[in-house]
Amino acid sequence: MDSIEQQPDSETGTGHTVVPVRIEEALGAAAMALICLISFANVIVRYATNVSFAFTEEYSVFLLVFMTFVGASAAFAGNEHIRITFFVDRLPVFWQRLCEAITVLATTLMFSLVIYFGARVTYSEWKWEETTPGLGNPSWIYTIWMPILCIAILMRVLGRAWARFRNGRRA
Repeated sequence: MDSIEQQPDSETGTGHTVVPVRIEEALGAAAMALICLISFANVIVRYATNVSFAFTEEYSVFLLVFMTFVGASAAFAGNEHIRITFFVDRLPVFWQRLCEAITVLATTLMFSLVIYFGARVTYSEWKWEETTPGLGNPSWIYTIWMPILCIAILMRVLGRAWARFRNGRRA
């Protein structure tokens, strides 16, 4: 499948561009595969030599955090994020839309704050040349992904909200 799909617009019949969730799925799968390979190699080496790879924990933790953010982006893109709809689904349409708007505003605020503070942490680590305690890698190469992936999440949230409120139906 191409990196961009055309979805028909229910109101005009014309297509609009949609970025597929397969991007997040592929990144998440790659991160999970790397975690499995690193952990498996560490177990084999530890069993055979009684010595552990030092880098496995540092990279595994980074990959797990990366996979979490990519998974959150995929969840928002597919409208599968965690929420409680038992009561909201029983409300009149006006109140459902109001709850949806409040949710979008709260989510946008939260991820905007993560972007802001994540960028500040990344800049601080870069400016002061902070390194990781395990391998001595520059810390910012790990933390820069937090604001970048939060931007992706925020774009998914806003794209889903745009589709939802533009069409007047659950996107």
